[in-house]
Amino acid sequence: MGEVIVITSGKGGVGKTTSVANIGCALAQSGKKVVMLDADVGLRNLDIIMGLEDRIVFDFVDVIEGKCRLKQALVKDKRFSELYLLAASQTKNKADVAISGVKKLINELKESFDYVIIDCAAGIEYGFETAVSAADRAIVVATPEITSVRDADRVLDRLDSMGIKAEILINKVRPLMVKKGTLLGVDNVIEALATELLGVIPDDEEIIASSNSGVPVVLNKDCVAGMAYMNTAKRIMGEKVPVLDFYNPKKRCCLFNFRK
Repeated sequence: MGEVIVITSGKGGVGKTTSVANIGCALAQSGKKVVMLDADVGLRNLDIIMGLEDRIVFDFVDVIEGKCRLKQALVKDKRFSELYLLAASQTKNKADVAISGVKKLINELKESFDYVIIDCAAGIEYGFETAVSAADRAIVVATPEITSVRDADRVLDRLDSMGIKAEILINKVRPLMVKKGTLLGVDNVIEALATELLGVIPDDEEIIASSNSGVPVVLNKDCVAGMAYMNTAKRIMGEKVPVLDFYNPKKRCCLFNFRK
């Protein structure tokens, strides 16, 4: 039986979908069988970041409505032997998707995959409820900005009320701005959210280039952000991995304690 992880955020633009793509690839690189479910109905982007947009024929709503079989909707990533994408519908509305249907689909995926990674719509509206309905755990992506932290706090409260264990992934960290005091530090974010830290991803221009090319940064061994995503995936699998020293990426520096 696999594990269902929903990756969500309080607001858009924090790198949630990019995180789904890179964590999914990192887990697949580690030999895990992974399916990434884009649950952002009407606003799908995971297929583009993965470079699979031209291969989408059916989506997960088609599966729920019986228009195709699950096997027909799963798109295999040719770069990995055990990585698949299940796309969201671009034509349906979030309210058109029944939570019961999503739960049944996710439970079916759990039977065949080690990890079901769900790309959730930002915020806490109906799309959020649908995506987290069958989640075993959650990762909330936030940037070190006051608005992002405040919105992430609301999402964490909602997850807690639903009994779903959540961790925080801090994205787009700029060490030089933190040193100058113009950006929140990782410690500040952790203190404000009072949530266990899963990982820290530095702001890296390679991420923009990779998103446009459909090649996740985790595939670039020389990319600092790629290394950070790989370490995040290792923590998901239960390994105790320290945070990279972003000033010297090849040197591992235990800046934070991980209770995995």
